[in-house]
Amino acid sequence: MRDVRIRDTLSGEVKLLEPGPDGEVGIYACGPTVYGPIHIGNARPFVVFSLLRRFLAHEGYSPTLVINLTDINDKIYVAAAAAGVPSAEHAERMIAAYRADTDALGLGRPDHEPKATETIAPIVALIADLVASGHAYESSGDVYFRVRSFPAYGQLSNRDPEAMDQGEEAGSADLKEDPLDFALWKARKEGEDTAWPSPWGEGRPGWHIECSAMAEELLGLDFAVHGGGSDLVFPHHENELAQTEAARERPLAKIWMHNGMVQAQRDRGDAEKMAKSVGNVFLLGEAVRAHGPEAVVGFIVSGHYRQPLAFGAGALEEAEARNQRIREFFREGSDPPGDPTPAVLARREAFLDALADDFNTPRALAELFGLLADARREPLAGARAVAAELLGLLGLESLAEGRGDEGSEEAEALLAERERARGERDFARADEIRDRLGELGWDVRDTAEGARLVRRS
Repeated sequence: MRDVRIRDTLSGEVKLLEPGPDGEVGIYACGPTVYGPIHIGNARPFVVFSLLRRFLAHEGYSPTLVINLTDINDKIYVAAAAAGVPSAEHAERMIAAYRADTDALGLGRPDHEPKATETIAPIVALIADLVASGHAYESSGDVYFRVRSFPAYGQLSNRDPEAMDQGEEAGSADLKEDPLDFALWKARKEGEDTAWPSPWGEGRPGWHIECSAMAEELLGLDFAVHGGGSDLVFPHHENELAQTEAARERPLAKIWMHNGMVQAQRDRGDAEKMAKSVGNVFLLGEAVRAHGPEAVVGFIVSGHYRQPLAFGAGALEEAEARNQRIREFFREGSDPPGDPTPAVLARREAFLDALADDFNTPRALAELFGLLADARREPLAGARAVAAELLGLLGLESLAEGRGDEGSEEAEALLAERERARGERDFARADEIRDRLGELGWDVRDTAEGARLVRRS
């Protein structure tokens, strides 16, 4: 197996991935809170960690990917009330929408997708252990984590605890021993239509404890990689780390891996985090329908996962143009017979080394385009077969298979109308339709087998 290194947020170092004795690699990535449709920014961790799993499997590891679904949350209660439906029904609708949108990316499903509502017993047991050990306390039906009982608190986010704000999980100030403490269990409040029994009365878990319990339930402790967006470092992951280590006296994960935010690029050039609360989102489903899944995945892998990724006018069109260059390479012909040449194998090795070095997808993409350029200058045995293999590791295998280049229903109908006009020798009308197809982003290529649509690059 190839050595794989990933930057660890906790230590600030690029660390060697440590598999289990049989090569197993547990990966837990925090998934969405299901109160509304997901946007391009929410899709980034899904893409990054799905592709990390693909790469590890390719290299001989045995990865298990867990991406949870937070289906208990204040935001769900608010959204359900606005929609006039029970919160559980609203959450299930949003889960179905999330799965449909991410299925459309063509990357497969995680190995496990646990729900908070299905993990109540392990959550309650973990909270009870924290109470028994003195790291948590009950107050009027709520349960709070005693932050100062964990001296290393703040190590993940490198923050001074005195300057920290626990946000939505802070709980009620008048019930807490210390403003730093955060809620593990929340007593049922008026207007909340779901609750579960516990030793402290009816209520529901806090957000942070949900992930600690789900991760431990499916992957155990000290698993390989805990991931998510960089906006989760504090307070979510800081609190996960603290409560698990306090209860178990063992680390939750060996490596904490965080992807940068997708930022909405504004006309004047500055950028801000894409967020529903800001109102600057581009929904994933809309992006896939308008540009195709390959453009969305291509856009996400074009930047290093740790860095912010600017999304603005033209971002998906640029990804489509890159993808079109790849499609054209596979259409141009075939390779000479024989095993892959040393030059092709060198490009393959450089591509794989890039992914093994902190999952550097832009460097890997550069090696892929280098391979295509080499094979265009001089036909190389094995170039297309190797390129197809590497595209699969970026979630872009359809580019080698001729998929993802089909026109929309409107474009296909226009193409058929153009062919009728040509058959009737109405060339002026045929030219008008060609221009309209160009406006929609399609070129018409006349071949011996008939006309076909090609995405405009």
